Amino acid sequence: MKRTYVIIVAILILFVVSKGITQYLHTEGKKLVNGQGEEILLRGIGLGGWLVPEGYQLHIPGFGSPSAIREKIQELIGEQETGEFYSHYRENYVNKKDIEKIALWGFNSIRIPFNYRLLSPEDQPGMYLEQGFAVIDSLLNWCTQYQMYLILDMHCAPGGQNKDNISDSDGEEARLWTDEANQIRTIEIWKKIAERYKNEIWIGGYDIINEPVLPAGVPATDLRKFYMSVVQEIRKVDANHIVFIEGNWYATDFTSLTPPFDGNMVYSFHKYWNENTTSSIQSYLSLRNQYSVPLWLGESGENSNTWFHDCVQLMEKNNIGWCWWTHKKVATITSPYSAVIPSEYQRILDYWNGMSSRPSKEKAVAGFSALAENLKLENCEFHAGVLEALFNNDFGVYSKSFSSLKIPGVIPAEQYDFGSFGVSYNDSDYQNTNGPGSSSWNKGWTFRNDGVDIELSEDSDSSIYSVGWTESGEWILYTVDVTVSAEYEIEVRASSPGSLGKCKILLDNQEITDIISIPATGGWHNWQTFIADTVKISAGLHKLKFFIVHGGFNINFIRLKITDSVLNESDFKAVNSNVYLGLCYPNPFSTCVKIPVFITKPEDYSLKIYSINGEIVKEFSEIATEQTGLKLIQWDGTDQNSIAVSSGVYIYTIIASGHNKSMRMVLKR
Repeated sequence: MKRTYVIIVAILILFVVSKGITQYLHTEGKKLVNGQGEEILLRGIGLGGWLVPEGYQLHIPGFGSPSAIREKIQELIGEQETGEFYSHYRENYVNKKDIEKIALWGFNSIRIPFNYRLLSPEDQPGMYLEQGFAVIDSLLNWCTQYQMYLILDMHCAPGGQNKDNISDSDGEEARLWTDEANQIRTIEIWKKIAERYKNEIWIGGYDIINEPVLPAGVPATDLRKFYMSVVQEIRKVDANHIVFIEGNWYATDFTSLTPPFDGNMVYSFHKYWNENTTSSIQSYLSLRNQYSVPLWLGESGENSNTWFHDCVQLMEKNNIGWCWWTHKKVATITSPYSAVIPSEYQRILDYWNGMSSRPSKEKAVAGFSALAENLKLENCEFHAGVLEALFNNDFGVYSKSFSSLKIPGVIPAEQYDFGSFGVSYNDSDYQNTNGPGSSSWNKGWTFRNDGVDIELSEDSDSSIYSVGWTESGEWILYTVDVTVSAEYEIEVRASSPGSLGKCKILLDNQEITDIISIPATGGWHNWQTFIADTVKISAGLHKLKFFIVHGGFNINFIRLKITDSVLNESDFKAVNSNVYLGLCYPNPFSTCVKIPVFITKPEDYSLKIYSINGEIVKEFSEIATEQTGLKLIQWDGTDQNSIAVSSGVYIYTIIASGHNKSMRMVLKR
């Protein structure tokens, strides 16, 4: 009986332990699975710049490490005001609103870079900062609420895991590897972290150190020994969570890091500025296949939307989770959110760049405060194209409307469709695959993150942006909604300093204009509007392509206007001299029909819809038309009581100044 009892107790303990482990995200062969045994493909984003400010993200000259940045700020405004700024900065950079938005976009995980100094004072080993842990606690609470895994990334280890500013090193040496005391302290900090978060289900794991780079003479085996020591201490207090192991040389070289040394570990690599081909990740795939250990693309980004899309598609094709860098930066086009540089902060940057005198303390405080205020999510610019590239599987196949472009109307040049290179645009430079420091894919570096070169137009009479740096053979595609079949006059607003540019316009891949010449206007921002052609276009959705035959000019907009002559043609009938009734579309229709009305002078009019028997089905109240041009009235096929009417022929009639005009339409349910 006693033996049976012991066996039962042992089985229960085993059940409880195994249940406790499996409720966490964990590895299972080459896969990651959750507590229900469901495979999880991590789709994440990093919170770079929040707890580890980087100089390039803040546009600080010479960049600088997080500690150096703080010293520069403190030199301007003093220690107390610097502390207040950082408090304001952190509060606005990432808060619950940001995490809610990230979850809404479709991410299921977040990687949080942190500096060890957040958790432990620089010169006080064994001392820990509760206020630093509280920052992570708040983030974890938000992630828990939105059911996203939080992966903790020690971005700055004691001494620096590489000698670059991103690790907050001294800039001379990666002293994590040359001073054993730094390694001991790193191990102790990770054990403290694991003790605190060992029972947190939405902790996705521990990314031990970001992008290590071993100094010359330090063997790769030292990196393995270090990782094994960290993991050994973590496992003394936490058997639940994944450990993410990054390779040497900025997480790209896994020499001596195999075979695996833990049963719940993932190899994490980083990928920047190279081709998105299978060969570019083949060494990692081979590692996974040989050792049956999951892979994770722990950091990538800083490229064009086309590169983003191709990279994510490559990862998901090979069942590799990914994490993008990063959700928000200052004055950027590569992140979903961009904080605008306020003029007060620009004055500080000018001073640091040697272009302006030193600002007073009061003005400097105001500049940093304005920067922190602009970091609020609601004050940032949103780049929807970045998310389209990451999450829209058809981004590389089909173009998609960027905005609602109605014809007749203006097509701003920068509002071309979402889509990758060759789908929504063609441009000679559209991604960086030649390594860090190579030429940018976007010469204008504003508004959108594609190969299309966008800049501020400096044209007060039209769109704020324009497309420039045009080259022969480039093109831009737009989805346009032609609201009424009509004859349209096409205009192009352009500028050129001296060369003779040429372009043409295609509709659904059919040329609708002759070659349009763009003569010299006297400067890149000396804008003129050129009349191109007059062409008949039918109502409905179309793809309009602006094709550059010979480059060397800027384009601001394309405008399509209904010509006066159309009002005398069969598509429109005059109600009186001011009001014209157009052909409805689609006709026949099943759910909704649009009835075009063209107004040449302001006038009241009303619309009545009759059955074929002459009974009033729907009556729209009189509409005071304060503006001229095309108006659209929509009917959803219901009567005055919002009850759907049956299929059949209906008459729509416009009444204005005692005159009326009628046309027929067919409803087919």
